[in-house]
Amino acid sequence: MVRFGLTVVRHGETRYNKDKILQGQGIDEPLSPTGFKQADAAGLFLSNVKFTHVFSSDLLRAKQTAATIIEKNKFCKGLEIKCDTRLRERKYGVAEGRPLADLKAMAKTAGEQCPTFTPSGGETLDEVRERAKDFFEFLCQLAVEVEQKDQETHGASSRSSGTCEEEPAFPWTDHCSVHELSSDNGGASKLLLDANILVVSHGAYMRNWIGYFVSDLKCTLPANLTKSQLSSVSPNTGVSHFIIKLENRSVLKPEIICVCLNQDSHLVDVGAECVAPKMF
Repeated sequence: MVRFGLTVVRHGETRYNKDKILQGQGIDEPLSPTGFKQADAAGLFLSNVKFTHVFSSDLLRAKQTAATIIEKNKFCKGLEIKCDTRLRERKYGVAEGRPLADLKAMAKTAGEQCPTFTPSGGETLDEVRERAKDFFEFLCQLAVEVEQKDQETHGASSRSSGTCEEEPAFPWTDHCSVHELSSDNGGASKLLLDANILVVSHGAYMRNWIGYFVSDLKCTLPANLTKSQLSSVSPNTGVSHFIIKLENRSVLKPEIICVCLNQDSHLVDVGAECVAPKMF
């Protein structure tokens, strides 16, 4: 069985986030001073997690967030951040650079709900989901290849002997039942993972990706998660963490456990001004 960790983080705040203006793909804003503070806080929160791979949207706000997180990490300084266009925010076409209120008005005129409305030149939700599906299948295949290479190098005893990546810290233990996740590991407090992947992306994209996990792949969710929390856009630098298991190295039927969703406790000590609106 192949098992890997997936940590998904939304980028830090930009001035457009603060002003509730849609960025999509056409507006490539840098992080604001608050956004850098948020990224610092997320980096400290994840500083004890040993990532094996880091992927980011190629948009500047995501790249800056990923670089800041890795710089704070005790194990991963210098780890290459690979940019992937499949992680870009949803394209909003003519609505990009305009206030969110304008998108809502367009949707109302069209007789549609705002989250599902596609402005002229924008991506449909199905198109965004297809991008997310394609990228996730790529990650699953990557984890399989890492495990196969490890087996070839260390033999069948590699997992039991501890040569697989072992997550040295689990900062979200207050938000899940860790013993359930590690029940197949003898109740160990550390999970043996074939890969531990960090992804930095965008709010609307992440909501669609998680929707794919839940509706199509039947992801197991935390017991205390509400429907409102599930449908909400992540706050800036919100952290979601998943454990993915692939039986018989099959990428077709992954078992996904959501450990936490849009976790933002790391922002408490930063100050209330750093908890940005849940904007796209």
